[in-house]
Amino acid sequence: MNVTEIFGTNVFNDEVMKNSLPKEVYRSLRRTIDAGEPLDSGIASAVANAMKDWAISKGATHYTHWFQPLTNLTAEKHDSFIEPSGDRVIMQLTGKSLIVGEPDASSFPSGGSRATSNARGYTAWDPTSPAFVKEGTLYIPTVFVSYTGETLDKKAPLLKSMTALDTQAKRLLKLFGIECKKVSTTVGPEQEYFLIDEDVYLKRKDLILTGRTLFGAPPSRGQELEDHYFGVLKTRISEFMCDLDETLWRMGIFAKTKHNEVAPAQHELAPVFTTTNVAVDHNQLTMELMKKVAQKHHLVCLLHEKPFEGVNGSGKHNNWSLSTDDGLNLLDPGENPEKNPRFMLILACVIAAVDRYQGIFRASVASAGNDHRLGANEAPPAIISIYLGDQLGALVDSIVLGREYVPKKAIPGSIGVPESPIFPIDTTDRNRTSPFAFTGNKFEFRMLGSQASVADPNIVLNTIVAELFAEAVDTLSKAKDFDAACAQLTEKLLKDHYRIIFNFNGYGPDWEPEAERRGLINNKTTADAALEYFKQDAIDVFVRQGVYTQKEVIARANIQLENYNKTINIEALTMIEMAKQDIYPAVNRYITKLCNAVTAKRAVSETIACEADVKLLEQLSGMNDAMMAAVSKLEKDLVEMPEGEAAAAGKMAHVIVPDMEAVRSIADGMEKICAAEDWPYPTYSEILYSVK
Repeated sequence: MNVTEIFGTNVFNDEVMKNSLPKEVYRSLRRTIDAGEPLDSGIASAVANAMKDWAISKGATHYTHWFQPLTNLTAEKHDSFIEPSGDRVIMQLTGKSLIVGEPDASSFPSGGSRATSNARGYTAWDPTSPAFVKEGTLYIPTVFVSYTGETLDKKAPLLKSMTALDTQAKRLLKLFGIECKKVSTTVGPEQEYFLIDEDVYLKRKDLILTGRTLFGAPPSRGQELEDHYFGVLKTRISEFMCDLDETLWRMGIFAKTKHNEVAPAQHELAPVFTTTNVAVDHNQLTMELMKKVAQKHHLVCLLHEKPFEGVNGSGKHNNWSLSTDDGLNLLDPGENPEKNPRFMLILACVIAAVDRYQGIFRASVASAGNDHRLGANEAPPAIISIYLGDQLGALVDSIVLGREYVPKKAIPGSIGVPESPIFPIDTTDRNRTSPFAFTGNKFEFRMLGSQASVADPNIVLNTIVAELFAEAVDTLSKAKDFDAACAQLTEKLLKDHYRIIFNFNGYGPDWEPEAERRGLINNKTTADAALEYFKQDAIDVFVRQGVYTQKEVIARANIQLENYNKTINIEALTMIEMAKQDIYPAVNRYITKLCNAVTAKRAVSETIACEADVKLLEQLSGMNDAMMAAVSKLEKDLVEMPEGEAAAAGKMAHVIVPDMEAVRSIADGMEKICAAEDWPYPTYSEILYSVK
């Protein structure tokens, strides 16, 4: 396999466009993609025809407008290229069909922004994200809006947030004498996941219905030996990863790094960063293809944030940066950041944005699955904070606290033997416990859940940073002495928002009370976090930057709460079914076996001691009854739900989830003392170590 030859072969990329489009059409389309100029509808027919011919050459017979509704998934409706021509057919894709589609919008989440009876919706081509061919269909990335104009997807607001940041960043750069055509955000989302054997998966009702194990006692061997992280790949895993790499490369996805993660059966794939909307599309496609490629190898890819209790969950690190069209990285501090006022102001704006809007930033990654992961000593806590590292931390401290700043330079390092190569020791360490960490020339947002859309946090991040850039421009454009005003504004922003900076251990027991003392928000559940979207200052920032209307913000908050409630409800009903139909009868059967064993022993001789059997009988019988009592409480609490999504979510988080934990605790205790052959499901040891 020659990677350079297969890479992007299934993508209608720049090379294909250049070779298949008339020169003027190609130039016009590039201006739209590169500089954000409005799309010339007059070129649509030429692009559509070239795209159709290319897709047919790749074996495609259909096309689809591929969009991202408010479900965290993607959606597609397939139409064939055929058009009647007398008694025969011709293959055709018109310019109108390329630009606009009309799927039924009534069955997608709208959060109350429109009536279910209002079914009309439109998909509109996103020319900045390349089309591709997959499984005999041409996929055309699009946005999705309602008949009345509300956005019903994640792509449209993402593009709007990118435009807002581009607009405000160019205004800010102009004050520094820098002219550019476009400022783009780039993202590289690292994807964590689990791989388990398909046969084992099919024996776990909870994994099939909810994506996570609702029951399961800790295995005798978990991750405590720390031997899985970066360990040697098992044969089946390696074969899967090779297949996945080739599949992703053909789709033009920059799959770069692959390795074992911390937990048994856990792995990670990291791509090279790219423009944010393309990165979002690529990540959605990556998650889909991971599952499909796994099936080919008789494996199942689990993307749930916490599929197994007691071992590390899975996240998705969002590496975010800002660059101009001519390659200037706006988050590169240079060798002397203290002498780089542009960088320091941009840094101060990002810090201020994250502090001021920490509520919606946290809410952007909230989900039922991620609630299990955040703050569990494997992921950042649910409290937003920023890590700057030694160099920038010392520089900010000097500005805020008046301390002397001593510049720190990278130095050569060695292990101390002549044969060892010299390697550079960076000016700062990394902090893997920080939710939002500066990592050299970008920020790494580490709170994302593994199955989440990357769009949500980037919509928020782009919007809030655009807001602070706009405020900075409004202030500095009035200044008579720009340099002095810039330094003064930078200092003010850093002092006003210094509380959000935390350069220490986010897993430590002292951080939560310290964060409370600082006045930082600690919303531990989605039920609490999603309410931040309803606050007026949160709504206003989206409206001012043209990303959402007030109606759209509220709709998304309602959808988030509704999805949370439905997820917990499905999990609770699945747990009840498993407990009543599988675990309770299985334990009773084992109890019967024990009773028969005691009877048989005593039939041989009344003097045979059966204390251990009797004790186990009593213990299991009591625990099984206790589990059913806990199940009854869970059933009762599920029935008595308050009206309204917010109120229901509050009960789900603070009543139903604890009820479920009580049921699980008892059941997991019985698993440890019940005979393995009588337990109704594969155990954690069987699930996590079944793949060789």
